Amino acid sequence: MNSQSNPSGPSPVGRVLRGYAPVSVLALLFVLMAALIPSTYREEGAGVTTSVGAIGPGVSGTGGSGGGATTGGTTAGASGGGESASQGSGGSGGGNAASTPASGGCPDRAEQVPGDPYSPPCIAFEGDNGGETAKGVTADEIIVSARILNEKGFQQTLASLAGADITDEPADVRRTIEALAEYFNKSFQFYGRKLKVVFYDGKGSGVAELQGGGQAEAEADAITSAEEIGAFAEINGSSAPFADALARKKVIAFGTPYLSRNWHVDRRPYNWSVATDCSIIVESVAEFANQTLAGKPAVFAGGDLKDKPRKFAAFSPENPWYVDCVDQAIKIAEDAGNKVDLRVTYKLDIDSMSNQAANIVAKLKSEGITTILCGCDPIIPVFLTTKATEQNYQPEWVVAGTALSDIDLVAQLYDQDQWSRAFGVSYLNSFLPIESGIGYSAYKSVRDDEPAFAVEVIYSQMYMLALGIHMAGPKLTPETYEQGMFAYPGGTGPFGTWGFDEDSYTPTQDYRVIWWDPAAVSPMNGKQGAYIEAYGSRRFKSGELPASDQPPVFQR
Repeated sequence: MNSQSNPSGPSPVGRVLRGYAPVSVLALLFVLMAALIPSTYREEGAGVTTSVGAIGPGVSGTGGSGGGATTGGTTAGASGGGESASQGSGGSGGGNAASTPASGGCPDRAEQVPGDPYSPPCIAFEGDNGGETAKGVTADEIIVSARILNEKGFQQTLASLAGADITDEPADVRRTIEALAEYFNKSFQFYGRKLKVVFYDGKGSGVAELQGGGQAEAEADAITSAEEIGAFAEINGSSAPFADALARKKVIAFGTPYLSRNWHVDRRPYNWSVATDCSIIVESVAEFANQTLAGKPAVFAGGDLKDKPRKFAAFSPENPWYVDCVDQAIKIAEDAGNKVDLRVTYKLDIDSMSNQAANIVAKLKSEGITTILCGCDPIIPVFLTTKATEQNYQPEWVVAGTALSDIDLVAQLYDQDQWSRAFGVSYLNSFLPIESGIGYSAYKSVRDDEPAFAVEVIYSQMYMLALGIHMAGPKLTPETYEQGMFAYPGGTGPFGTWGFDEDSYTPTQDYRVIWWDPAAVSPMNGKQGAYIEAYGSRRFKSGELPASDQPPVFQR
């Protein structure tokens, strides 16, 4: 087989979203990113190399024909019901190599998709791909399951708070996954194989699983993916119970919602996500607090809290995997000679959030907490900030960069007087108007109609899938997939800086410091309320943030 193409790649132009469209990424619950476009694609850490040493296992430097993606001019695609929408230039099956594959860098370009800020190195390939190298892998196909859940929950709640009807129907999600599978089949090197997406209606509930329930239904859906479909990967593994069940069935899953580094390592190499693992989150927030806040007066608080010695509360959902990360944050603070004065947890239950918020605010106020470290979902701050104003409580709010709380369109929903004291960290990049997205452009390169509102998060999840397959080489297994991800040289774009270390299964590599200005006009939607970058928009890796008397925020 001889794989070569000239991918046009998505240029970041061409989308105009309606109203509050990006909040619909909650369709995948808390596997959250948004259609964010950076003001620039920073160069640091984004370089790629064509040296074969940077390419994944099974890819040797024996040369090969130019190009890198596997289409040979055919129309790639994906379909439900187990039917492939296209036939690629696939290799021979059976798993026995008839010839030694030839692969290496491309003679015509360094990047697989020129202009793509996350593009891996271009790889050329010809020869036998090994055929059936793992469950769900043949000479021609890589079977990917996609659990579809038709339920209401956090997405609709946030949309209604925004006054917008922007939810995605299951058909929108299916169509978008199909189109992006077609795009990646055309644009990446899959060694003669194509993604074949098989959709199925899940028995589980994303909301129930996010709250720690629904284990039996999640197990049933994992059996469907692993045994009935025979999938190599599941693209919508967006809860801890479901992702854990998939790992035990040896299916790679994408979408774990902010779970810890240890959680992923214990299930290696099967769980991956664009949602920053909570170990990275607490390390970043703890560094920010230790370097700029701890042992200093609460100068950004209001009322009778202003200028008092800071007292910290760590605030997070009560799920055990998040509590474990709060434990880690407290240890980091204590190792630095600081402390967290109060731990507060809450239940991820929309119906009770208002009552929970009233009680939580009363507790925080009675304990004299000046500074709230908010590892929050995007909805609870709506209620917390309202109740804080009702109770004349004016603390500092430290943003942890979780679950859309660092997005203008969501923070505009919070009590603006309260959020005028909000600052913290974000792992995404800076914003321009929501007129384009790299996921949207990828979709439009293969279809003329409109994608799901959640196209950017679907794209970023599928990008991780495609990236590991590309970097793994022709002998695709879960283990070579993992090794390929670790060999990826990285890139910086709208989803922040990506890269994978030996113990990281989410791509986040750095963060920026932000603060909320309720008077600023957001470039995302032209409405008042926007996050402003501190430190001249500089991004920080762990250990790089300088110590200061106070963080350089609210500097208008």
